[in-house]
Amino acid sequence: MGVRITSPQNPRIKFALSLRKASARKREHLFIIEGQREIRLAMQSGFRFHTLFFCPEIAEKNHAGTVIDELKDQIQIFETTREIFNKLVYREGSDGLLVIAHQKKFAPGEIKFARNPLVLVVEGVEKPGNLGAIFRTADAAGVDAVIVCGQVTDMFNPNVVRASLGTIFTVPVVLCSSEEAVELLNNLDINIYTTALSASVPYHVIDYTVPCAIVLGAEDAGVTAIWQKSSDSNILIPMFGKADSMNVSVVTSIVLYEALRQRGFHGREFQ
Repeated sequence: MGVRITSPQNPRIKFALSLRKASARKREHLFIIEGQREIRLAMQSGFRFHTLFFCPEIAEKNHAGTVIDELKDQIQIFETTREIFNKLVYREGSDGLLVIAHQKKFAPGEIKFARNPLVLVVEGVEKPGNLGAIFRTADAAGVDAVIVCGQVTDMFNPNVVRASLGTIFTVPVVLCSSEEAVELLNNLDINIYTTALSASVPYHVIDYTVPCAIVLGAEDAGVTAIWQKSSDSNILIPMFGKADSMNVSVVTSIVLYEALRQRGFHGREFQ
């Protein structure tokens, strides 16, 4: 099934490898997704695929053939040797599948919010692993949207996709400037709660039962002035040790689950 590629100098292999660079992803409007689970989540979320590469001996062992069957009449499929496939993938223990997918724009106007939305805003988070972990928590908490501002980290970085376990495909996303995000939230009458050290109150005394957006910034610099100016309330997590900051993905988990506790977990039962 598919044309077999045996040379690492094949132009299609070189093109796939070029997408490791942000400049190439931006130019081509493409990105890489590894793994059966992540590929299926992207399929379910309406992402369009460009090319699929697979290593038969790895894919068969991981029962990944059904994905190949579903895509065989839709996109170009190439079979590779194990050596070449290992050059293509980022992570260890891959299940033998990798696709090149078309990017989405994630424009603000594409999101439809619930009547009482819970929104997460992330500004200036640099580490792909942190951004991916934030999406895992946002997915688990069932937030209405994640707004990513100050995009110092490329949303389509393979490490973001990997660290998120594919949840960047399951959570509604907006990519925009902080100014655009503030305007969007204000137009929708969504309260803005900004994590900050000054003029702040403990995170658990805030009322999250109203329409609200929780804003988190980079660990070193925090949020920019526009969020501090626009905030309805600044919140913090009390710390009693020697460290002066927490990992931003940990902060996300603490605050979002306090919001869910107050909201009665949306009437959902634990799985």
